[in-house]
Amino acid sequence: MSVNRTTVANEESAVAGPPAAGPVNAMPPEAKVRARPAERTDMVGKALGLLVLLGDEPRGASAAEISRRAELPFSTTYRLLGSLTRDGFVDYEPDGRRYHLGLRIFQLGQRVSNHHGFAGTAMPILRRVTEQTGEATILSVRDGLHHLTVSKVDGPQTFRVTSDPGHLGSLSTTAVGKALVAFAEDGERERLLAELPLEALTARSITDRGAFRAEIEEARRRGYAVMDEENEAGMRAVAVPVLNSQGHAFASLATAVPVFRLGLEELEAHVPVLQDAAAELAARLPQRG
Repeated sequence: MSVNRTTVANEESAVAGPPAAGPVNAMPPEAKVRARPAERTDMVGKALGLLVLLGDEPRGASAAEISRRAELPFSTTYRLLGSLTRDGFVDYEPDGRRYHLGLRIFQLGQRVSNHHGFAGTAMPILRRVTEQTGEATILSVRDGLHHLTVSKVDGPQTFRVTSDPGHLGSLSTTAVGKALVAFAEDGERERLLAELPLEALTARSITDRGAFRAEIEEARRRGYAVMDEENEAGMRAVAVPVLNSQGHAFASLATAVPVFRLGLEELEAHVPVLQDAAAELAARLPQRG
């Protein structure tokens, strides 16, 4: 991939603006030395920001798109992407001229998962749940205003659930997300109820704040949360919290099915299986949250 140097230079000039008046070497040498570590730290932060942005783009994004979203000069974005690509944190697709998260990110994610016990401890439990239900089992944790899928076992059916490990999803439109909100610490739950974006991902998504609060209160009352085509048309799910020693959710466990295979009542019949598995996960996984 080549870059038009004139274009880059023009973009840099347009962003930076005209040079300031005054002598070129107005900054004392010792001030320049002190500034270098801060500049390097700033560039590290910008590079990490690009990785976060790419994490929200499952189909990848062009350098120009990333530059706009990051609000960085194209030349800066292009140089950072080149460094990240060289080190394996980002992959470049020449045909579509798009960047994707690289294998190095996956490897680091796997190490984090292993460190927290999800891979070694959770997967056998998830597999057992899937054997009992015949459907996909998903384990998620909260990541800010989203849920993060950390482990998943597909069911034996040909219809596959698309929420793979690493997927960031809505807290308000998913069963795992609602369970995480419903069983969060009291103050945090109230903050989420007041501030959480209520996205309309389907015609059935809850976008009214009062209605969402009622949904969360109902989930707390019955001990589990449901999603009925609110996140994706044709899919429904039921989720239970994985509780720490203070009774707050540090993860949630769900069974997800296509609507043509199970009705809501049939799906809710799997709740006891999920609750038993959640209790085992709570006893085995590190307590946090």
